[in-house]
Amino acid sequence: MMILKFNNKSIVLIVLFCFSLLGFSQNNTEESNIVKAVDKHTESAIELIKTAVNMNSGTMNFEGVRAVGSLFQKELDKLGFKTVLTNGEAYGRAGHLIATRKGKKGPKFLLIGHLDTVFELESPLQEYTMLNDSIMKGPGVADMKGGDVIIILVMQALKDAGVLDDMSIEIVMTGDEEKSGNPIGLSKKDLIDAAKRADIALGFENGDNNPKTIVASRRGSADWELKVTGEPAHSSQIFTKDIGAGAIYESSRILNEFYVQLAKEKDLTFNPGYIIGGTTLKPGSDGTGGHAFGKSNVVSQEASVRGDLRAVSLSQLIQAKATMKKIVSENYSKTSAELIFGEGAYPPLTLTEGNLKLLEYFNSVSQDLGFGSVTAVNPRNAGAADISFTSEYVDMAIDGLGLTGGGGDHTINETGNLNTVATQAKITAVLMYRLVNSKL
Repeated sequence: MMILKFNNKSIVLIVLFCFSLLGFSQNNTEESNIVKAVDKHTESAIELIKTAVNMNSGTMNFEGVRAVGSLFQKELDKLGFKTVLTNGEAYGRAGHLIATRKGKKGPKFLLIGHLDTVFELESPLQEYTMLNDSIMKGPGVADMKGGDVIIILVMQALKDAGVLDDMSIEIVMTGDEEKSGNPIGLSKKDLIDAAKRADIALGFENGDNNPKTIVASRRGSADWELKVTGEPAHSSQIFTKDIGAGAIYESSRILNEFYVQLAKEKDLTFNPGYIIGGTTLKPGSDGTGGHAFGKSNVVSQEASVRGDLRAVSLSQLIQAKATMKKIVSENYSKTSAELIFGEGAYPPLTLTEGNLKLLEYFNSVSQDLGFGSVTAVNPRNAGAADISFTSEYVDMAIDGLGLTGGGGDHTINETGNLNTVATQAKITAVLMYRLVNSKL
């Protein structure tokens, strides 16, 4: 038997006996009704996925993002949610879909999806095709219109089973997960505010495309830029007291020390995406490259490197930044360097005891329903996602509850396995029911 207490956003978990993780029978009538309701609505859910996938909603196609938001808004309106499509003009994006219901008991849930995809209007992939009877290829089918529809299917099943009214639920489907608005603090404010009101966060991204895994921890992502300067001179004077090593050598030293001092840190990565160096630089305005002028017989005066840093916890991120800054400060002769971390960072979803407990519950439900065991995704296989913004505020969070696919995310080969729609919806709906109806 498991006792859950929800008091001022804290969850006290006391295990009394080794008896079915939450003390519920597989033959529970409400759970059976939930499962039957998922089956009843699965076909229409798949049709909704097809409709949504064929609507272009690349992040910068604001009209398309809002159209997909309106599509899902209508479905949630039917289920009794209070919905709103927000205006994202202040942070340069389309806005978000927010839906709320106030229940009578249990924890407050936050369900997270996103409306946008990486496939803009110029993408060659604009509509779905069926590769066989269950594998759909299409823009955003797995990341993450399939997950959005699973959220709706879960809500339909809970309503049909007569248990939705008990639940306090807030759904946030952001319009800029793939390319965050600026400033990011304003872009993610609605999501963070919802997290502050919630006890449990459930994310419906597609994880690592393995239905046997769930995300209990995600690495955060921060951009960085390294700017290096040196003394220009004829190459014959390099390494002299007055000229020193030049900007390119100093860049090489810094990058090599990053590798030497940090490469063995578990789950930490720091990738230099591009480097340019020479006598003069013309960096691109969008931060994706640029041009350099230089000659083989001239000591380099400037160098620029851009990359990203991914860490599995806030403490790891802070320590890595400190190490990198120290390395940058120990310059070769006659050189200087500056390391700048971008403001648009995604925080880590830190692995917590609460997250692990929630994963245990999900695993128990999956086994009770006959779908087998579920384990945690290796955080190296889980990129940054919106659920990470809840990490400081909720007691429990897991992600990867969405439609799983065959890979190819963010490419013209993105696929989703429609057989996982009903499976993911059943496990999630029963999980929510059990959490709400646990003995207090």
